[in-house]
Amino acid sequence: PGSGKSTVGKLVAERLGAAFVDIDAVLVRRMQMPIARIFGEFGEVRFRELEREAMEATLAGEPGVISPGGGWASQPGALEAAAGRAYVVFLRTLVTTALGRVDEGELRPLLDGENPAERMRRLFQEREPFYRRADAEVKNDPPRTAEQAADEVLKLARSAAGW
Repeated sequence: PGSGKSTVGKLVAERLGAAFVDIDAVLVRRMQMPIARIFGEFGEVRFRELEREAMEATLAGEPGVISPGGGWASQPGALEAAAGRAYVVFLRTLVTTALGRVDEGELRPLLDGENPAERMRRLFQEREPFYRRADAEVKNDPPRTAEQAADEVLKLARSAAGW
């Protein structure tokens, strides 16, 4: 959470002239409720199932830029399912930067409660081994702007694709 996936993803999609798909937004539309309520009513296990289904449908569709939830990559089989169908980029962000961004946005169920900073650190420690399996890693902390991060993502993706 707070790495800049949606912001950077939108910029990359615009520059490519491609569709941008935010998986959380897909789930909000599909379930007709905010993410926090989906977690509250159905739990994280069901949320991850819905997320996996939405990712699979999106990966099977037209090429575009996809912003999955922060926990997607750490789910069993997620990265393997995307292999060969997506260029996966890990937007590396300091926990302090991510927390600042999260404070400005919507409620994040996994950070709700006491000590969100500690929860964020724990999530990152649990998920980082999966994130590091991405095809590329791009730093997304100030003073770097979202535009600069998007430029680097495009450069790496074009290089990997040979265009």
